[in-house]
Amino acid sequence: MLETFFKLKEHGTDVRTEVLAGFTTFLTMAYIIFVNPDILSKTGMDFNSVFVATCLAAALGTAIMGLVANYPIALAPGMGLNAYFTFTVVMGMGMSWQTALGAVFISGIVFLIVSLFKVREALVNAIPHSLKLAISAGVGMFLAIIGLKSAGVVVDHPATLVTLGNLADPKVLLAIFGFFLIVALEYRKVTGSIIIGVLTVTVLAIAFGLQKFNGVFAPIPSMAPTFLQMDFSALLSPAGVFNGALLGVIFVFFFVDLFDTTGTLVGVSHRAGLLDKDGKLPRLKKALLADSVAITAGAAMGTSSTTAYIESAAGTAVGGRTGLTAVVVAGLFLLALFLSPLAGSVPPYATAPALCYVAVLMTRGLAEIEWDDLTESAPAVMTAFAMPFTFSIADGIAFGFISYVVIKALAGRWRDLSPAVVIIAALWVVKFAFFH
Repeated sequence: MLETFFKLKEHGTDVRTEVLAGFTTFLTMAYIIFVNPDILSKTGMDFNSVFVATCLAAALGTAIMGLVANYPIALAPGMGLNAYFTFTVVMGMGMSWQTALGAVFISGIVFLIVSLFKVREALVNAIPHSLKLAISAGVGMFLAIIGLKSAGVVVDHPATLVTLGNLADPKVLLAIFGFFLIVALEYRKVTGSIIIGVLTVTVLAIAFGLQKFNGVFAPIPSMAPTFLQMDFSALLSPAGVFNGALLGVIFVFFFVDLFDTTGTLVGVSHRAGLLDKDGKLPRLKKALLADSVAITAGAAMGTSSTTAYIESAAGTAVGGRTGLTAVVVAGLFLLALFLSPLAGSVPPYATAPALCYVAVLMTRGLAEIEWDDLTESAPAVMTAFAMPFTFSIADGIAFGFISYVVIKALAGRWRDLSPAVVIIAALWVVKFAFFH
């Protein structure tokens, strides 16, 4: 049944590999079920309720991605978007969290509409090949900065922005050891090298007293405090319709999530060999519908925008190629409702080596760029470098599109520019000019 439904042999995989890939992806992104409630609770939202909403939204979106689109990509409330929700919209602009949830819900409806009419599909397919390669590499670099930060290898610095962390810290040393272990096991072609590395660091951390073993089971908290608490009154009133700030919030939720998801889909799929001969994503419409539904459902449950996760690359790195990987991740998110103490026993510095290893794999995309054509290579490099340095996949794509159009125009290569690419670049300029 699984072979027929997911076409495992056609994708060169099997049930065991897909299950292992699902566990690997889940372990690298399990942090979100604790980090997301922590961030959103600063708005006054109930921590435990957001915890449940996070797990359910992730499970729903990931299950749809696996069962409908047959992609090994997981979804969950997005980092960055939850910070925008909390620190900009609620704490900065003074909106209630109920109104902010309403804005997320409306952005999800807009997502759903443009997905049904293939607008998003056209946008994704309009991305030039060089930028697709750069997005894949940039996502890898973004994973690297996340992994190095989680490991404590890289820390913030007031003068230089970043600097080397404390290499005498045993947690940092365990993370470095985990990376070496994963690479060595992968070189020896040991199946499950990533998950072996993650679990080895976790066990050592608990054994050395660096990480507390939190137990296994806990009751599922109530979701009532945030369930269906969206407030549309400020958005749908006559004043709200013409309120530039409110429209700007919806626009940012929509636009940033659009390109976060697009970048993840293209980057992970390219590295996993899932793009077709023309560099396009098959079943793209179904994949885009998955996160559209997840956004609206997540807002109804009580969480910020749901998006595709770059940590999915950890699962594809161990062989995940079909939606069965995503279904396994969805099941683990549901189990996390019951096993929250156990999921919380895996420290961030245990999953950091996996992210750094996947970064090594994904940055290979830069090697395939046409380096002899500066009008292709320069925008590609801008795309790849901007992602880690702005800490945003979406902003990296923005730099890529804008620089691609401007450089091609100044070089007299107008014929290389499709109308869709010019429109996307112009929309990014509008976003930065009025809604940054």
